[in-house]
Amino acid sequence: MKDKPRKIRSFVLRGGRMTRGQQRAFEQGWPRFGVEFDPERPLDFQALFGNDHPVWLEIGFGNGESLATMAAAHPERNWLGIEVHPPGVGRLLRRIGELGLENVRVLRHDAVEVLEKMIPPASLAGILLLFPDPWHKKRHHKRRIVQPAFVELVASRLEPGGLFHAATDWEPYAEWILEHFEARPERFENLAGPGRYAERPETRPLTKFEARGQRLGHEVRDLLFRRTGSA
Repeated sequence: MKDKPRKIRSFVLRGGRMTRGQQRAFEQGWPRFGVEFDPERPLDFQALFGNDHPVWLEIGFGNGESLATMAAAHPERNWLGIEVHPPGVGRLLRRIGELGLENVRVLRHDAVEVLEKMIPPASLAGILLLFPDPWHKKRHHKRRIVQPAFVELVASRLEPGGLFHAATDWEPYAEWILEHFEARPERFENLAGPGRYAERPETRPLTKFEARGQRLGHEVRDLLFRRTGSA
């Protein structure tokens, strides 16, 4: 019997422990705001959030600061964040408590598997992919989360008219994302126009990471695509 081929991941589980504050926030916040991965139980967003507001999902929210800021600025939206690194999860849960947010839920698992197994088709108003790992070396490009299958998965989970928003400070990866999404014009429309990048929308906060990059001369490119066609 042959072993199943090992799945290529778009992330590496780095080391790093939660601080005491993050651990405390996790212990207090996870029972209320955490969502356990269960491939047999697709999410019921109305039951999960207690309302029927549109749901936005952020893949790889890092330290959670941008997600918390967006959730505070847009209480009319529900926000689902996915991150695999425990310190980031702990930090976001701490910010949820500090800001008194009720419209955020958190998953600690591989985003692709969450999209495949737990997100119902045509159920999301928006998907955010902000500063994903670019996997610079050519031999590592297969690890980039944006691949043809990912584009199809995003299309299947967005409602018609839903938005996919990516941002990166690595120009070759911006070109890669642009190429992959524009390769499916029957699925996605580039809101900035063919072959073009968008201006940073006001809804995306300027992060410390981005501000530092700008001081070093790193240009950030935003990409906005609308899901076209029917579900």
